[in-house]
Amino acid sequence: MSLKKMMEERFPEQTVEDWKQSAEKTLKGKSIDLLSRNTYENIKLKPLYSKEDAEAAALSQYPGIADFRRGPHAAGYLSEAWRVAQKISAASVEELSKKLHEAVEKGQTSLAFQSDQLENPKDINRAIGNLYQKYPFSLETNKNQQLLIEELSKLAESEKVSGYIAKDPLAIAAEGKSNDRSIDDLYDQWADVFSMSAAKMPQLKTVLVNSSVYHNGGASAVQELAIAIASGVNHLQYFLHHGQSIDTILSKMIFKFSIGSNFFMEIAKLRAAKVLWDKVASSYGAAEESRQMVIAAETSYFTKSAFDPYVNMLRAGCEAFAAVLGGVQYLHVSPYNAPEADGSPFSDRIARNTQLILREEAHLLKVSDPAGGSWYIEHLTNVLIDKAWALFLEIEERGGMAEILKTGWIQEQISKVLEKKEQDIHTRKQSIIGTNIYANLNDKPLQVKSEKGPNGTSDIKPIPQIRLSESFEGLRRASEKLNKKGRCPEAGLICLGPLKDHKARADFISGFLAPGGIKAVKSDPIENRAEAAAFIKESNCRHFFICGSNDQYNSMALPIIKHIKEAHPDKAIYFAGLPEEGKREKLAAAGIKDFIHIKSNCYETLSGLLNEMEVASSGQ
Repeated sequence: MSLKKMMEERFPEQTVEDWKQSAEKTLKGKSIDLLSRNTYENIKLKPLYSKEDAEAAALSQYPGIADFRRGPHAAGYLSEAWRVAQKISAASVEELSKKLHEAVEKGQTSLAFQSDQLENPKDINRAIGNLYQKYPFSLETNKNQQLLIEELSKLAESEKVSGYIAKDPLAIAAEGKSNDRSIDDLYDQWADVFSMSAAKMPQLKTVLVNSSVYHNGGASAVQELAIAIASGVNHLQYFLHHGQSIDTILSKMIFKFSIGSNFFMEIAKLRAAKVLWDKVASSYGAAEESRQMVIAAETSYFTKSAFDPYVNMLRAGCEAFAAVLGGVQYLHVSPYNAPEADGSPFSDRIARNTQLILREEAHLLKVSDPAGGSWYIEHLTNVLIDKAWALFLEIEERGGMAEILKTGWIQEQISKVLEKKEQDIHTRKQSIIGTNIYANLNDKPLQVKSEKGPNGTSDIKPIPQIRLSESFEGLRRASEKLNKKGRCPEAGLICLGPLKDHKARADFISGFLAPGGIKAVKSDPIENRAEAAAFIKESNCRHFFICGSNDQYNSMALPIIKHIKEAHPDKAIYFAGLPEEGKREKLAAAGIKDFIHIKSNCYETLSGLLNEMEVASSGQ
């Protein structure tokens, strides 16, 4: 074939129906709709997307053009790279100065640290030296904002101070860190800071919209977006009432988002946030340039686990990737041992290098909005915009963000989503690797520090800041407590027939027990009642699980179960699998306490087992 002929060759055009038929052929005739699922945002995710799923308006946008879903710059990060804003922990000014200078030498591009940890924030100028002239600040504050800005305003070239030293009174109250101050008090203390920074440090942002507080309480992406926009509007209204112009206020604002584990949803969340804010700012008559949302992001605290902690590196890496693709300006990647509250030189280095790999090796600085035009992401973005806008309007109808925090309405809405997430984790519909699935009994967990409880105002119910894995971590602590008493948590597996017959279900039960720190003690192949009785007698277990194939169950299970219950009425017997309803009734009548299968509530079952073991150990 000639080169010209080869260049003229074209693949045959495929329709959506062609793709659907091909997929269903792979599924052996089952409908492709079986692959659809619903998210916590009540969005139905399809297995196949086409051009029709993304609105034409979304596909026609270019980076740098309102509605800014594709970013504020036409050239993307080629125009302005995102800032590596790894938060440094330091108590003294000397320690902070040393760590900041070391960090920028190793790739940090923003002055990010835990400002409220500083023992003497008045010495901030001595700590940063001349770094402020080259690197922007990236500080979220509560109690030290005014003091820090007062000190920085004394710098000879204070007009060069850039980035953000910002706080969000609404988020502070929602988290329960207001120290008995009302929302109105928090706002009033803010006004002077705003004016001072505007006069002395025009490039510095001081107004934060912090949605991470709600994310860490379990909120869905729709709730995060609506709350962020409603909080931003609350801030706008306050400063407009105090005589500031809309463009001045917008120039001082920055939004903070936590990035969760649903990769594509998080990309779409950030893109939708820009569209929503452009819509709000436009309604206030702001100039187009002022309508661009500036985003500081951090990888999620909510998704991190204390067990199998190195998996946190993978979680944070994926979350950071999503943040960059979503188009952020500042990014903090949490160290793998973040649940301990204190980092280490190794974990801090790995976290910082995660961003450097994305910049230098994944070449994300060189592509302008790589997610743009993806039918799936564009569709998710559009749906999130519609749903978040509807919820935002409902918040406004209820009196605005400050009012719904006082009434507790938004806390209740978030708790409903959290309840669904916890239920999915407990039933293992959603996985936390190393925690509720593939748990390692010999794993040494992070030493999670207990934090002081919230101290919110009397008129606001604080939103708990949690990690989704905490319930299963509680099971492991209960297991460790039994171990310290000399009572190793164990359960016996009565393995019917040869290995090939019982292995699948025995492995399933072993994996089911491991998230609770319970060791599975397997029998040799059991062929009759006598062998089962001998295994029960020689083991030191109180709980036993029958494991075998369907054929073994039909021929052996019932007489063995009856014999065990007659000889050992105090033993609890469980059944691996879910037989047909008629057979379940017979097995339950014979003495089976519960049927353990793929849809069982793992957390509730293990919690019950450990409670019974604790009672038994206390009675000895």
